[in-house]
Amino acid sequence: MRSMADTLERLARLRGKQAGPTPASRLKRLDGFGSNPGALSGWCHVPSQLPKAPALVVVLHGCTQTAAGYDTGSGWSKLADDFGFAVLFPEQTRANNANLCFNWFNRDDIARDSGEALSIRQMIAAMIAAHAIDQRRVYVTGLSAGGAMANVLLACYPDLFAGGAIIAGLPYAIAETVPEAFDRMRGHGLPGTAVLQERLKSASTHQGPWPTVSIWHGSSDQTVAMANATATVEQWRGVHGAAAKPAASESIGGHKCTTWRDHGGEDAITLYQITGMAHGTPIDGKTGYGTSAPFMLDVGFSSTLHIARSWGLIASFDRMETSTNDGRNEGSADVAQTSPPARTDAITSVIERALRSAGLMR
Repeated sequence: MRSMADTLERLARLRGKQAGPTPASRLKRLDGFGSNPGALSGWCHVPSQLPKAPALVVVLHGCTQTAAGYDTGSGWSKLADDFGFAVLFPEQTRANNANLCFNWFNRDDIARDSGEALSIRQMIAAMIAAHAIDQRRVYVTGLSAGGAMANVLLACYPDLFAGGAIIAGLPYAIAETVPEAFDRMRGHGLPGTAVLQERLKSASTHQGPWPTVSIWHGSSDQTVAMANATATVEQWRGVHGAAAKPAASESIGGHKCTTWRDHGGEDAITLYQITGMAHGTPIDGKTGYGTSAPFMLDVGFSSTLHIARSWGLIASFDRMETSTNDGRNEGSADVAQTSPPARTDAITSVIERALRSAGLMR
């Protein structure tokens, strides 16, 4: 069993490996967004022209990372340019956490309307007001500690989010100290299903509907044990009324994809197990969205594209067609369309599952 001191040393070495020139950032600082009780920084990217009532994606970096670095690695801002939505990047500071981890294990930072969770909520409110965001299309994703904090936001503000994607993250409210956090990362001491579900349900007074959740985890992750992905599925099954037995399981690009459906028969929880992948975000550099870096792992499978597609952000008729000087596409208000309503999204999901089953779509 790896000791806490050894884990801290590994994180310090990885932080050292990331030292060096910072890639030119495509992000702009978000200032004046509220009282900011969690003392976080905020960054955003908004295409020069947005469609009416655009979506917003909140992206949370992992430990040792920055907002700009995670954006370069994941490709979210480039995807936003091509398909017309806004992106918000909360960023941790070393004053809060020496390794730049969001404090997903600190009680004051993971309660509704408190600490880091409230700071991010305030950033979202500022983005909604400034850019006329469609409040029905706010989403969140994150890696590792950022994935755990994405789960915090989904648990504390389920009324705010339509969906979330947790990458190499952890369930909500399973640790209150640093030693407990490291134990849970290893898969030790995880609560049972009843406790996990109760903690999620008690995070807010919300009674539904609940955001859809996708969970991404590498099968060879030695930093956050796969048991955390399984526990996160268990945590969300309760509010969705999903059965213990999954409704579907398939291979997509050589990776196992398992789906649980809610009491209405709609896809609610999806678990992606990325074959052979270590701790990090799966990307595919050939797509043009994402660049290999520490914890940004080019496995030929883009989580960014798959997540955005599942949220209805990159249906073919949404792509921007106005060419820019650098050869990529940029937003155009008279070309872009808003995403289809929920019913159309459900139909699209059925069609895409059929195409994947036939081997015609990844």
